[in-house]
Amino acid sequence: MATVDVIKCCMDSIRQISDEIRDAIIYLDAGCTESFEYVGAFSLFLELGAHAICSLEKMSPLDKVVDWNLTSGPAKKIVVITSRLLSDAHRYILRCLSAFQTLCSCAIFTCISETGHSAYPESPLGPDAYREYESLLVQDYEELARKFLMNCSHTGESIVKESTPAEDEGWSQLTTSEEEPFNFSSVASAQNSYEDSVIDRTEDVRKKLKVSVHHFPLVLCPFSPRFFVLPSEGSVAEAYLSAEHDNSISFGLPPISTGTTADGEDVPPGATLTAQFLYHLAAKMDLKFEIFSLGDVSKTVGKLLTDMSSLYDVGRRKRSAGLLLIDRTLDLLTPCCHGDSLVDQMFSSLPHRERMASLSQSKSSQSQVKLGPAYLQRSPLTVQIPLNNFLREDTSSSYNFQLVESVEAFLRGWNSRDSTSQMVELVNFSTKLSGEMSSQDFQSDLCGSFVSTENFHGTPYLEAILERRTKDGTVLIKKWLQESLRRENISLNAKIRPGYASKSDLQTMVKALAKSQSLLVKNKGIIQLAAAALSALDESHSAKWDAFSSAEKILNVNAGDTSQSLAAQISDLINKSALVSSQGNNKMDAQPRLLTLQDALLLTVVGYILAGENFPSSGTVGPFSWQEEHFMKEAIVDAIIENPSVAKLKFLKGLTQDLEANFNRKSEEKKEDLSNTESIDFDDDDWGSWGDEDSGKDKRKEQVYDGMQLKLELRDRVDNLFKFFHKLSSLKKNVSFREWSQALSKFNDDPYSNKGLLYKVLSRVLDKHEVPGLEYHSSTVGRLFKSGFGRFGLGQAKPSLADHDVILVFVVGGINGVEVREAQEALSESNRPEVELILGGTTFLTPKDMFELLLGDYCCV
Repeated sequence: MATVDVIKCCMDSIRQISDEIRDAIIYLDAGCTESFEYVGAFSLFLELGAHAICSLEKMSPLDKVVDWNLTSGPAKKIVVITSRLLSDAHRYILRCLSAFQTLCSCAIFTCISETGHSAYPESPLGPDAYREYESLLVQDYEELARKFLMNCSHTGESIVKESTPAEDEGWSQLTTSEEEPFNFSSVASAQNSYEDSVIDRTEDVRKKLKVSVHHFPLVLCPFSPRFFVLPSEGSVAEAYLSAEHDNSISFGLPPISTGTTADGEDVPPGATLTAQFLYHLAAKMDLKFEIFSLGDVSKTVGKLLTDMSSLYDVGRRKRSAGLLLIDRTLDLLTPCCHGDSLVDQMFSSLPHRERMASLSQSKSSQSQVKLGPAYLQRSPLTVQIPLNNFLREDTSSSYNFQLVESVEAFLRGWNSRDSTSQMVELVNFSTKLSGEMSSQDFQSDLCGSFVSTENFHGTPYLEAILERRTKDGTVLIKKWLQESLRRENISLNAKIRPGYASKSDLQTMVKALAKSQSLLVKNKGIIQLAAAALSALDESHSAKWDAFSSAEKILNVNAGDTSQSLAAQISDLINKSALVSSQGNNKMDAQPRLLTLQDALLLTVVGYILAGENFPSSGTVGPFSWQEEHFMKEAIVDAIIENPSVAKLKFLKGLTQDLEANFNRKSEEKKEDLSNTESIDFDDDDWGSWGDEDSGKDKRKEQVYDGMQLKLELRDRVDNLFKFFHKLSSLKKNVSFREWSQALSKFNDDPYSNKGLLYKVLSRVLDKHEVPGLEYHSSTVGRLFKSGFGRFGLGQAKPSLADHDVILVFVVGGINGVEVREAQEALSESNRPEVELILGGTTFLTPKDMFELLLGDYCCV
C-alpha cells in the first residue's frame, strides 16, 4: 500500500489544474506563495506551461511583459490562487482584471470551501459562494470599466493617461477587441449617445470575460512529507480560535478546557475553517478518519468533521486512518521553552519576511468582532537565510557592471524616447556601485529559504534535521557538506576535526562549496541549510538561547522544591533583567546573552505554569502566597519604571508615554543633583534667588505626586497581569488534567516527566494504554449501532487510535520543532514501524510567537 506523502499530494493537486495553468499568468497571494515555496512548486508551474508567476498583492501592469514560455503568444488568461476568503482577495483580483487588455479568462482557486465562506462571520457570501462571487466580480469589473469610461467622457481626456489611480490601474489599456482600442474622438457628440456607447462596450467586456471560481484545498506548508503547518497569511491560520471570555488566554489559542463544547454562533471561525481544511485534506489523500480529540476546541472541530463525514462519505471505500486533535492550551510549557531543537533555533534566529499589507489587516484594525479580533497577524514562515558571507568577493564588482549593462539594454529597448534622462541616472548609479558600495552591501539582499523537496540522495534535509537534536543536527549537516565536497572533488586547505561540528568548520566547507555560481546552484540545498545552522550557532543568538535554556532548567529544579524557592528565583530573574536594562540605557553595546524584561516576563509565564503543576493549592488564589507574589509584583513595577521603553506590552497600553516622561524627568533630576554636588561655591548673585526655593519645592511636590499616581496605576496594571498568570497556573486544574495526573501517578517512575504532552499521549496510544480525557467521535452509523442494535448484542466495539496504520496528529493552535522530534521518538520507541505518523498544526511556534500570543496584542489580559 502506498505511503502517505503530503508533498506529493500538493504536487498532484497542482497537476490536476494543468489545463488552467497552461498559457496563463499565475497570481499567488502571500499565503500561497509561502506554501508553494516550501513545496518547491514554482518549477512545476513553469513546466506546466505558465507564462509567469507573480504576486497578487504586488500586481503590476508589467507582469504581462514577463514571459518564461517564449513559444506562446500574449497571455489571454490569468489564474489566481488565494489562501484567503474571496471577499478579502477581491480588491486584488479586480486590479488584476483591469491590467490586461487581451484577457479572456480568469480562473480563481481558493482554499476556503463554499461552506467555509458561508460560515465565516466576516464573509458576505452565502452557501453558493462561488457562483455568487463570479457574478459579483463581473458586475464590479463592468462598473469599474463604466466608471473609467465615464470619467474620460466628462474630462474629454484620451483613454491613454500618464498615470491612473491604484484602483483603476491598467484600464488605460482596456480594449473591446484584441486589435481595436476604444476611440474617444467623438467626445463632443451628444452625451446620451455616448453613454449608450459606453454601455455597449461594457456589455462587450462582459461577453468577452469568462470568470470561474474553484476549490483548491491543499494550500499548506510542508516541512517534510509527514509534517506540515498552515500558511501564516492564510484565512485558516489567521482566524481566531477563542472569543473573549473568562476561560480565554489568547485569541490565537484555544481557551482553557472545561469539558464543554461550543456550538452554533459560539463556535470560533478558526475551528470551523480548521474542520473544513482537515476534511478536504483527508479527501485529497483518500483517507477516512476515525476522529479522536483532546480539549474543548478540538472536540468542536471533531464534531464538525464527524457531521461532514456522515453527510458526504457514505458508501465510499477509503483507507482508514486515525485523526488525533489536541488543543495547544493543554500544553503551553513546551512551545514557551527553548528546547533542544536545531530547527527551532533556526526559526528563532533567522529574519522573517515582512507581512503583506493586505485588506484583511486593514479590516482588523478598523473594526473588531464583538468577541475577538477579525484576523490574527501571525509571524511569516518564510525565513531569509543570509548567503552574502559565502560568495566570492572578487566577482562582485564584475557582477555590478553586468547588472548596469543589463539595465541599460532594458531601458533602451523599453522606451527609447525617455531613455536619455534614465541613462544619466544609470551612470550615477554605476559610479555609486564602483565607488561607494562594497560587495557586502550589494549582496546583503541575497537570501535563501527552506524548500522541503531539497534532499541528499533521497533524504529530505528538513525532515532529517527535524528528527534530531541540535548537536546531532549540526553533525549531520557537516557530514552532508563533506560528502558534497568529495563528490565535487574539492579539497580543503584547513583541517576539519572529526566528530563535533564547529562553526569555523561549517563556514570553511560552505565557502568552498559556493566558490562558483555553478557549484552554488548545484548544491544550493545543503548550502542554505548550513547557512541557517550557522546563523543559529552564532554567538549573538546561541548565547541568549542558552541563557533562556539554563534559566528554564533552574525554574524546573526549583519547582520540584518549594514554592518559596521558585518565587525567589522568578523575582531574581526580574531584578537581573531590570539591572541589564538600566545598563543598556548607559551602554550602547549591552551584552546580548543577558535577558531583558520581556524575556523575564516569558520566564515568569513558565514559572507560573510549573507552579500550577507542582503547587496547585499553595495560595488562596494562585500557586504562591500573598507575600511571595508581592515581591514579584514590586520587582516588575520597579523594572518597568527603570526602563519603560523595553516593555511596550498590551497591559501597559496607555501608560507608555507617561512612563517614558517619568523616566526622562528622573534622569534630568539626577543630572541636576549631580551638577549641584559638583559645584558648591556660592556667588553674591546666587543669594538674590534665595526666595525662589518655595516655588521649586512646590514644583517638586507636584512631580512627586504625579510619580506616585503613575506608580499606583502601574500597580493596578501589574495586578491584572498576575490575574492572567493565575489563569495560566490553573490550566492543570480542569477535569482532563486531573484525570491525566492521576493516570501518571500510578507509575512510580515516570519515564517521560520532562517530555511534552504530545510525546506522552502518543506513547500511551501506541502502547495501547488508555488516554484520560480522549474522546472518540463516532459517525451516525456508529451511534446507531451503539444505541439501537447494541441492546441486541450487535453493537460495535469502541475503536482505538492504535488500531490504525496511519495516524494524523493535528495541534489546534500550533506546534514546534521539539514536539515533532519527540513524536518521532515516541514512534520509534513503540516498536511499531508499520505506523505512518503525520504531524500538523495551525502554525509553527517559536518562544517569541508564544510571547506575542500570551503577552502581546492578542492576549486576554
